[in-house]
Amino acid sequence: MDRLTRVPGLLYGGDWNPEQWPEEVWAEDVKLMAEAGVNLVTVGVFSWARLQPDAHSWDFGWLDRLLDLVHRHGVAVDLATATASPPAWLVRAHPELLPVTADGVRLEFGSRQHYCPSSPVYRAAAVRLTRMLAERYHDHPALALWHIHNEYGDHVQECFCAESAADFRHWLRRRHGTVEELNRSWGTAFWSQRYNSFDQVEPPRTAPGPVNPTQLLDWRRFCSDALLALHRAEKAVLDELSPGLPVTTNFMSMLKALDYWEWSRHEDVVSDDAYPDPADPRAHVNAALNYDLMRSLKQGRPWLLMEQAPSAVSWRPVNVPKRPGLYRLWSLQALARGADGVLHFQWRASVAGAEKFHSAMLPHRGTAGRGWQQTLALGAELRRLGEIAGSRSRARVGVLLDWDSWWALELDDHPSARMRWLDLLRPWYAALYDRGTSVDFLPPTGPYDGYRLLLAPNLYLLDTATAERLTHYVRNGGHLVCGPFSGITDRHDHIHPGGHPGPLRELLGLVVDEHWPIPDGETTSVHLDGRELRAERWSEWIETEGAETLARYGSGELTGRPAVTRHRHGTGSAWYLGCHLGPDTGRVLDLPLAEAGTGPELPGLPDGVEATRRRAADGTEYLFLLNHGPADRTVPLTRPGTDLLTGTATGDTLTLAPLGAAVLRLPAPEERA
Repeated sequence: MDRLTRVPGLLYGGDWNPEQWPEEVWAEDVKLMAEAGVNLVTVGVFSWARLQPDAHSWDFGWLDRLLDLVHRHGVAVDLATATASPPAWLVRAHPELLPVTADGVRLEFGSRQHYCPSSPVYRAAAVRLTRMLAERYHDHPALALWHIHNEYGDHVQECFCAESAADFRHWLRRRHGTVEELNRSWGTAFWSQRYNSFDQVEPPRTAPGPVNPTQLLDWRRFCSDALLALHRAEKAVLDELSPGLPVTTNFMSMLKALDYWEWSRHEDVVSDDAYPDPADPRAHVNAALNYDLMRSLKQGRPWLLMEQAPSAVSWRPVNVPKRPGLYRLWSLQALARGADGVLHFQWRASVAGAEKFHSAMLPHRGTAGRGWQQTLALGAELRRLGEIAGSRSRARVGVLLDWDSWWALELDDHPSARMRWLDLLRPWYAALYDRGTSVDFLPPTGPYDGYRLLLAPNLYLLDTATAERLTHYVRNGGHLVCGPFSGITDRHDHIHPGGHPGPLRELLGLVVDEHWPIPDGETTSVHLDGRELRAERWSEWIETEGAETLARYGSGELTGRPAVTRHRHGTGSAWYLGCHLGPDTGRVLDLPLAEAGTGPELPGLPDGVEATRRRAADGTEYLFLLNHGPADRTVPLTRPGTDLLTGTATGDTLTLAPLGAAVLRLPAPEERA
């Protein structure tokens, strides 16, 4: 299912929480929605207590009236199952459903997501509520999308209570089969940790010293699966009672806690909540990274920006508003990277609660002031861009992302605690972003077809099957760039014997004799083609076994030793960066980018301008040009088109004002002919 077929064009709207307001306000809301061009609102996210006042009564009358009202005004509904915040009556009747921390503290009611993911009481109550909603509204004409829960893993990612312990043991039995296999996988011969039965296993609660790393890795896998089981239980009800209607749950960008490759298999439409920081001058780069992941989770299908802030949020230490033009630019950036809609938290600003200072499409000041004018202006522009809905993007560079490896990399008792996945990934991604090169994210299982270059900033945990796939890819003409501290352990977090990088040793043509982490605040020089680069956090003592040395260390104990290598393998090449180069990473990546022939989306792109393409089924291309810089930028164009935002035709160049944008329709090849 590619998109919401019940709502034409691009989606525009946000979370609407009418239970916070008297019903006379609703009529004003829908009138203003129509004025702003809103065509989809998310309803019911936090309305469990209103829908089910106690264990034995239900109140759907208000929701009936609400859905009928928005339908009469031409607004569709993304109906939430309301299960993210169990009501007080349920918690007081069953306090055992509250989550417990690793050191035994039971968390209290008064926030949200106050439940144990393994609680059968919570699960039964959530499924019951979902069933009641689906039975009542599955054929309501306003309903366009089902919205399960809200931001899984935001506040509660794990629970250490007795119920979670029992669920963990069931999960381990399914994964390992026998306690003997568990002992082998966990390496329990170390420190006399051997188990005689699964009943002896507990969650990795606070302990006197380091906890078994494979136990911690399995715990991370279990916690992701436990939350996913809740989602799947609700989705099964919706699929049964409301077949054909798409179902989503809102992701949280590059979230460590949940394996989104597995989660996305159970989504009809991927949706994301994104809150770039207006105080960060490079926030748009990290936003692009997150959006590329969302697009990649369904192999390029359009996704939905479920939440963003029209201006300031309320939960940072300092909440800077978006300066004029930034809200529009960042909204267009989500579309440029594959979104088919721009939604917000929230429609009307709240007057009470923890997010009362969070900006909204309809601010506290109402229709006066710049906030409402921005809402009107963006709605009008999205209507002009409606034809891009359903178009897709596909890159020629793939970035490998493995949640198992992420979890394992960041376990304790490693050579350096500074080796963190996002810190390793971001300089690599930023280098490609600055060069105008688009990327897709890929699971380690692939497929790799169609990608001329694969980047693996880190593959700490790597099984032999994945190594064989990468070897086959390179042997048959692909180009691979692998980052440091890779090929270290197998799926059980056991060290590969025979030296690092384990199963990549032959492909990369080298062996790592010793890891050489760089202390905080220090750097090591690296010499590449007469240029001096700076390595930070990490370096390695490398001995080549057929690989060509491209860069050497220029200072410290590793002076003269290889730092960057390339190994010809079959008709392709495998590169290895044995150090963390931070901002200098791009100077190395320029070499494999050139060798693989993966140039920018638009040659000659000025600094600060982002260029991305979407392609429709008929071959029409949509070129997005976004100026994130503080000055005018003139962009060279390879062929003429029409700017959908202004309706004007373009020539050989296009000048963008600061925070300016253009969306060019470029005709399909047969039209140009």
